[in-house]
Amino acid sequence: MQNVTPIAMAALGLELASAVLFGCAAERVARAVQRWPVALRIGFPALLVAPYAMVSISQHMFQWSWFALYAALPVLISWLLLRAAAADADQRGNWRDALILLVLGLAVDLRWFDQAWPNGLRALNELLLVDAGLYGFLAIRQLSGTGFDFHLKWSDWKTGLRELVFFTPIVLLLGLALGFIHPHRNLPGIGSALMRWVAIFFFTAVPEELFFRAWVQNLLERRIGRRAALVTASVLFGLSHFNKRSAHFNWRYVLMATIAGIFYGRAWREQRRVPASTITHASVDWLWGLWF
Repeated sequence: MQNVTPIAMAALGLELASAVLFGCAAERVARAVQRWPVALRIGFPALLVAPYAMVSISQHMFQWSWFALYAALPVLISWLLLRAAAADADQRGNWRDALILLVLGLAVDLRWFDQAWPNGLRALNELLLVDAGLYGFLAIRQLSGTGFDFHLKWSDWKTGLRELVFFTPIVLLLGLALGFIHPHRNLPGIGSALMRWVAIFFFTAVPEELFFRAWVQNLLERRIGRRAALVTASVLFGLSHFNKRSAHFNWRYVLMATIAGIFYGRAWREQRRVPASTITHASVDWLWGLWF
């Protein structure tokens, strides 16, 4: 892969370590952070700039403007969510939550910050923003009911694969009718196929399920109810795919992603578990890559 150097791998390791820490010990991390002085709580995530600094300096493309952005944005997120926690103790959702989610979502979907990174390493930008959101929503806001817990359970597999079975006939019939999917076979070896599923699980499905289910659908439920939140989050998920595989608005992709979002959202809300919806999501993308 282009520009994958030891320093880039070290930067990836730092970003993954932060996400894994929250996925395995979010409550303990939040309790520890709450004991810090307020200034330290708000300022600490400025350290998330480190992966950008490491990669950009090693690739001779460091810019102070990007350094300032990546140092300041996580701090701003933390400050806003600290204010949201004080203003919205019942966690019904605050305008600050919506603003942060809007900025994070658009930054990823419209690729606002991609030019800060070398070709082949732009996924590091998304992981950095995931880490900033995790720190803000879980350690500072202490948002409940996210289900970002990667002590996988049998029920996660049962729920995730059940929703995959429910979704499969719909995507096959509608996808073929719309000309959205085109059957073909692209079968690697068993080891390569399994590694592909793991890569999709962690680098595609986890960030998207964290954003659309643990944060968006979770907060919407408190305002508009379970059914409306499921539909709204799914529509937003579908719209986030408007520019995938097309230079123009790809309405077929939006429609199929919206329907997929319904099943991902159902998997998440059954026990409010991100691993369950991530299993459905990763399996759909994996099977699509193998057969369509």
